[in-house]
Amino acid sequence: MPRPNLYYEERTPSPLERVWHEFNRNPLARSALYIIILIMFLCVFGPLLTPYGPNEQILDAISLPPAWSEAGDIRFLLGTDELGRDMVTRIIYGARYTFGYPFLVVIASAAIGISLGAIAAMTVGVKSSTLKHLLDVLMSIPSLLLALIIIAITGPGLSNALLAIGLVLIPQFLHVTRNAIHDERQKPYVTASRLNGVSDLYLLAMVFFPNIVKVLVIQLTIGLSIAILDIAALGFLRLGAQSPTPEWGSMLAQSLEVAYISPWVMALPGIALFLTLVSVNLVGETLRIAIQKQLER
Repeated sequence: MPRPNLYYEERTPSPLERVWHEFNRNPLARSALYIIILIMFLCVFGPLLTPYGPNEQILDAISLPPAWSEAGDIRFLLGTDELGRDMVTRIIYGARYTFGYPFLVVIASAAIGISLGAIAAMTVGVKSSTLKHLLDVLMSIPSLLLALIIIAITGPGLSNALLAIGLVLIPQFLHVTRNAIHDERQKPYVTASRLNGVSDLYLLAMVFFPNIVKVLVIQLTIGLSIAILDIAALGFLRLGAQSPTPEWGSMLAQSLEVAYISPWVMALPGIALFLTLVSVNLVGETLRIAIQKQLER
């Protein structure tokens, strides 16, 4: 009989492999992940794939329906709008304005908010209490309303809308991080770490953050959904991206006048926005479940 290999040990899956296993278990979540990857790819390389410019007008192709329609043209797979602009091109360029820029804003807001929240959580006293009440007031106001107030001061435009959304998201990340770390501080293992003489920096990096990563992932998902929806809403209200910028919310607003004549002009950016929001939330929920299982192990 062959002798057993005493040195063989079953390889433990890495955290990344466990996350991928969680996506494999759920075909819907896996599809959502592919959609997000595709959108990210289009944000970076999309302009290299389109034969037309986002505002280029083809005068002999005005209000053409999608290519599968009898009146469609194979050159324009998803048709054209009332000005003869290719809808595929505008949807692809719109991914950068509706997803790409809000994604960068969320990352910047998260970095600032989490840092400030960690500092606030490690302090006690009047300053911490005052900050808590101020955050409670800010959190009680809808994010879109706060963004509208900021835009009323700074003026309409895509850059001002992105700035407004970033400023609105910072208190949310700050509030969530502060509360999560504050809850962790009450647990026995933190007291044991302090008795061992560890520094506050070590507590934050090696004790608190690994245990609140699930909360932060949830907040990142929520923040990205808020940013995408708000930038589209502001564009729809003509307070964000201005015509002819191919931002999906702005495209929806521009299509209202021709919705009955060219319904695809309204449907396409609406579908793109819907799929993006649903995919972001599905991916975020799957990541949360994977992280939760990792922590339980």
